[in-house]
Amino acid sequence: MSSFTKKLSITQMEDKQIWRVNKAFKYHIGSEDSEETINIPEGFMTDGASIPKAFWSIIGHPFAKYAQAAVIHDYMYNQKLFWRKKCDKIFLEAMGVLKVPWWKRQAMYRAVRMFGWIPWNKK
Repeated sequence: MSSFTKKLSITQMEDKQIWRVNKAFKYHIGSEDSEETINIPEGFMTDGASIPKAFWSIIGHPFAKYAQAAVIHDYMYNQKLFWRKKCDKIFLEAMGVLKVPWWKRQAMYRAVRMFGWIPWNKK
């Protein structure tokens, strides 16, 4: 199974919708000893999971249990590390590592597949 090298450490910025990564971390894609990694640098700014407020009571706050997966997803989109579908698949995988419930992983994965083109094309 894949793995994160450190727990997520973030600080909310003044505008309340942006968070700063305090400690760099890596995510090993595919398995915990994989040499294919995503390196999230200290100082990376993220808005977490882009969940409309109307769905927070069902899915959760943008920095709920899946927060670290959302940060790597934001980073992959921001840097265009892979093609979009691979970024979304890695997001799904990372939520599994974080033990996000199956139904929630599927809902979030489907949402990024349907609407991820919007932020993807903005960067």
